[in-house]
Amino acid sequence: MKKVLVIAPHPDDETLGCGGTLLKHIANGDEVDWLIVTGMHAKLGHTEEQINRREREIEQVKRMYGFKNVYNLKLPTTNLDTIPMQSIVSEIGAVINEMKPEIMYLPYRGDVHTDHKVVFDAVVSCSKWFRYSSVKRVLAYETLSETDFGINPDNNGFRPNVYIDIKPYLHKKLDILKVFQSEMGAFPFPRSEQAVQAQAMVRGVAAGCEAAEAFMLLKEIL
Repeated sequence: MKKVLVIAPHPDDETLGCGGTLLKHIANGDEVDWLIVTGMHAKLGHTEEQINRREREIEQVKRMYGFKNVYNLKLPTTNLDTIPMQSIVSEIGAVINEMKPEIMYLPYRGDVHTDHKVVFDAVVSCSKWFRYSSVKRVLAYETLSETDFGINPDNNGFRPNVYIDIKPYLHKKLDILKVFQSEMGAFPFPRSEQAVQAQAMVRGVAAGCEAAEAFMLLKEIL
């Protein structure tokens, strides 16, 4: 059994980026935990109804996956760049030290959303072997509507070197995404069922299977 931690800047990032892979880990008997970094807050303009709905969505998604634990830091969404990095590193590091994952999945730094960049930098700081000795493998996932919209000419772009066959799990991944009703939209919206299926097929073509998720391997200790 492997201990796996997926870090999501926002609920739904984990499913868009590596939902099939997480379901595969769980089917193989691995222990998978979900770390959500941000949350909705009334002071940011979110209504009580929105906040309560999001909490219900998180609980339903937890059950659908079969996550062992959910850690929710509830830092202000879209505002991570206003928080001292050391504070974010400390909160994420505390979860890693408690859970002691062997494998971590995190968002790609080249995503257009500032929260994704901040989370990437914070998690990378929490992968040093002499402070977080359990971590042996770190992979970055791609997030539709964030990774694919990264047009910075100085960025090399998302260049996957790891592919995971998710064909048996694609249907359930799509079912889980439907829980996040406010985040999904009609095609050609990037976060649509057709777009997610198309991405899985394109990554599958690169990997020689019908559906796959793609990752950039950032670190591996063998």
